[in-house]
Amino acid sequence: MMLSGDTAMLKVDSWLILGLFAQFLFFMRFFIQWIISEKKGKSIIPLGFWYLSICGGILLLIYSIHKEDPVFILGQSMGTIIYSRNLYLIYKNKKISDTN
Repeated sequence: MMLSGDTAMLKVDSWLILGLFAQFLFFMRFFIQWIISEKKGKSIIPLGFWYLSICGGILLLIYSIHKEDPVFILGQSMGTIIYSRNLYLIYKNKKISDTN
């Protein structure tokens, strides 16, 4: 399906939908972090933030590989590693505190 304006045309396909969905997941992580921080009255990074980061990051990585964008590929690759490491540390510390 093609949407056209005066000067540009936008091709709506499954890749565009994937990219938009991935961006939506990335937006939701900030939205959730903001809502929870407002409720607590201080800056909080909830567990869901990291899961949305990983999901959004992986989907954006797939999209950027399809678009062959090396800057985007590098950024999403590094981000996904960092998000995964944060979740590992959270669960590692939770496991240690549960055994004490």
